[in-house]
Amino acid sequence: MPIQPIDVKYTAVATAEGGRDGRVATDDGRLDVVVNPPKELGGSGSGTNPEQLFAAGFSACFQSALGVVARRQKVDITGSRVTARVGIGGNGSGGFGLEVELAVSIPGTGEATAKQLAEAAHEVCPYSNATRGNIKVGLSVA
Repeated sequence: MPIQPIDVKYTAVATAEGGRDGRVATDDGRLDVVVNPPKELGGSGSGTNPEQLFAAGFSACFQSALGVVARRQKVDITGSRVTARVGIGGNGSGGFGLEVELAVSIPGTGEATAKQLAEAAHEVCPYSNATRGNIKVGLSVA
């Protein structure tokens, strides 16, 4: 499948020093965090880690995509929440892989409507589009 060009409106810039056991900062200084591997991966767990940062970005982006599709369909999603769980582990080929589970909650809508909105958001969200076909991404509604 060919890569579709995009009309870039914004570019985020972040620099890491020390990899998973160091520091990550954005060029504008708005994000500057210590990163450490979690205890489950043999680290101190004292800082954040790339999987937490990915989960934060994916959940925020997906929540915005949910808002886009809800506005298009004139559905009120006030009080909605998106939780992203990002897992990391060996991929069986000597490397590592990720998997994501997105849990969507939209109070005040029925399960069918919530599921339809979540599936539509999954088609709109840039994170969903970037990961599609590359890693397992599960989607559930509550």
